[in-house]
Amino acid sequence: MTRRVVVWATGNVGRHAIAGVDARPDLELAGVWTSTPGKIGRDAGELAGLGRRLGVAATGDAEALLALRPDCVVYTAMADVRLPEAVGDLCRILRAGVNVVSSSAMFLQFPDGGAVPAELVEPVREAAAAGGASIFVNGIDPGFANDLLPLAVTGISERIDRLRCMEIINLATYDQATVLFDFMGFGRPLDEIPPLLRPGELTLAWGSVVRQLAAGLDVELDGIAERHARLPAPETFDVSAGTVRKGTAAALRWELLGMRGGEAVIVLEHVTRLRDDLAPDWPRPAGAGCYRVEVSGEPDYTVDLRLLGSDGDINTAGLKATAMRLVNAIPAVAAAPPGLLTALDLPLITGRGLL
Repeated sequence: MTRRVVVWATGNVGRHAIAGVDARPDLELAGVWTSTPGKIGRDAGELAGLGRRLGVAATGDAEALLALRPDCVVYTAMADVRLPEAVGDLCRILRAGVNVVSSSAMFLQFPDGGAVPAELVEPVREAAAAGGASIFVNGIDPGFANDLLPLAVTGISERIDRLRCMEIINLATYDQATVLFDFMGFGRPLDEIPPLLRPGELTLAWGSVVRQLAAGLDVELDGIAERHARLPAPETFDVSAGTVRKGTAAALRWELLGMRGGEAVIVLEHVTRLRDDLAPDWPRPAGAGCYRVEVSGEPDYTVDLRLLGSDGDINTAGLKATAMRLVNAIPAVAAAPPGLLTALDLPLITGRGLL
């Protein structure tokens, strides 16, 4: 069965989603939406860097794309600095009776358990019910690296005392200044608190990860705590997204701690640098960068998921992984009952085909 797909946005993740849809014989690219006037009318293959035409031109006409009645929309438009608009888009698509897989509004990955305010979630649930459609929000992180992967590792444990999921990565080649500088606070004075580090924001963005792991392990948490640290650039240097001045934030480490009985039993940690030599005392990655799962118990396990794109860049691999987690989920999401789905609801999601 071939399913018709619209890719909604053509940025860092969207262009990989276009390539991913094209790579699967059971999917057909029906349309592409873009917010960039200069991309309207351009072929999807060109926008995805495929070196060939796909015969589908990008458009800014959302109604025209929904009128195509696709089986699914891959929604990758930025939500970090436009959350109400992104949630509105998702509700609009669902009410039109179209399934959604999305890397935006990541708190919808697992919105239950008290981590996310109901007013942010119920409109999405209502739209899905009204349209008889399903939505699955995921990626690599939040997503596969801290839902399916760690839960699978715990399946070979006799006893689990503590679970820690880590992202250890250098974002120097991540070409998205809005996210890197404006949202995460890199290249900003250390006394300036960026949106990501305002009290409660980490929990809103990633608390659903901790709650989902707790649900998967049947653990009742007392609450979630936040902590973070930043380090300055020792001198001025450039990254893909712009210039990082001496003394401004160049390394960031944060944790969300799922607490039970005064102990942190489920921890999500990000260690992010803009240069490999920064913060030498912080955890180091396997390879160029990795997602790490540590299970403390009987026995202890450490699993490193190393990333590297075919172009030799770790951030290309991360973007590709996010896109393909969504694209490969389309058949399962389209076949699922209407509603807001989580990784705990879906069967095993795999790629297609071997060369």
